[in-house]
Amino acid sequence: MTSKAKQVESHAVRPRPLVRQYRYITWLSLSLMSFLALMVLIIYESRWVYPEIQAYFSQTGNLSGQQLATRSRMYLQNAQAELLTDQPEQAAFDAAFMNIELAYGLSDMHIYRREYECSEPSLAVLNRLLTWLEVREIDRVNAVGELFTPIQCLSHIEMDQLDQRGAAINYFSESTRQHNQMLTYSSLLIFVLGLAFWGLHERQLHRTDRATRETLEWMQRAMRDPLTGVGNRSALLQDVLANQHQSLGLILVDIDFFKQYNDAYGHPQGDTLLHQLATIIGQALNHDAQLYRLGGDEFAALLHCPDSETLKRYCRQIIEGVREANFAHAAHPDKKGVTLSVGGCCFVANEHTFTLAYEAADKALYQVKTAGRDGWQVTE
Repeated sequence: MTSKAKQVESHAVRPRPLVRQYRYITWLSLSLMSFLALMVLIIYESRWVYPEIQAYFSQTGNLSGQQLATRSRMYLQNAQAELLTDQPEQAAFDAAFMNIELAYGLSDMHIYRREYECSEPSLAVLNRLLTWLEVREIDRVNAVGELFTPIQCLSHIEMDQLDQRGAAINYFSESTRQHNQMLTYSSLLIFVLGLAFWGLHERQLHRTDRATRETLEWMQRAMRDPLTGVGNRSALLQDVLANQHQSLGLILVDIDFFKQYNDAYGHPQGDTLLHQLATIIGQALNHDAQLYRLGGDEFAALLHCPDSETLKRYCRQIIEGVREANFAHAAHPDKKGVTLSVGGCCFVANEHTFTLAYEAADKALYQVKTAGRDGWQVTE
């Protein structure tokens, strides 16, 4: 973990009172504006939508029960007019037959049969009159007289349908007015409660923010190696899972003969070496990787790796960086300074492939140790 990355993390954890205060003012203003918009909408509906509803129910563009009865009556009256004209009897009967048949179709409705006693007898009259007209068993005057009963029935249906329509409109208008009043009073209550709940929410939010900051700080400490400040084994697995399906490179680094170094210089000096090596390895990786201490003298690095050549270049840079630092190691069996053994592997990240990649990188590291240490190897 580089010093720049540490500064970014500490800045993210640090509370920002100015931003927090700005967010408080913005959220409160949006809350008030939302309640105000709700009130304006309800007032608009109460004053303007109610007349629009009345206009809708009074329109004549759609056929209602009253309109069907009116058209049926007009067809019967047209039939009477055809029968009383001076045109030939055959033409008069044909025109009257057509109008009566249209009237019959419009008035033969279940709602008419169910609600109006005159409907069934009137339909029977029309049916009988159609039969007579078809076989010419009735004269014009009698046919005109037969139509008066159905016309009277349809006029009664018209008036009753108009009365029902008016009653429905009045009932709907009154219920709409009451509903709008209820919405208005309810909105006022919601507005007041919203302000009260907002105050309670803000108080709770302060407590939650404080608890969240403490939790994040604790989690960050739990994911860090206290000695070197880099990530630990848990942080490594977490970062792998956070980059699933991406091509990554895993590098394992082991300090050669670190036990002998501690025996020669003491553990405090060994801790200092670990801290120095963490810095040098991070620099060798150009700060493009996340560095972890897995325990003891073993480090790991995780980086985005498009191919094995990239991984090999980084492994080479780590070895060369430590050689250039030239840390003394009086107890080194090969009379060298501090050296490293490095193994690496490229993989596509997920929990299963990480286990295989770790085994492959560890195997490469073991082969470097077997070959005499102070080197690197990448498993293809």
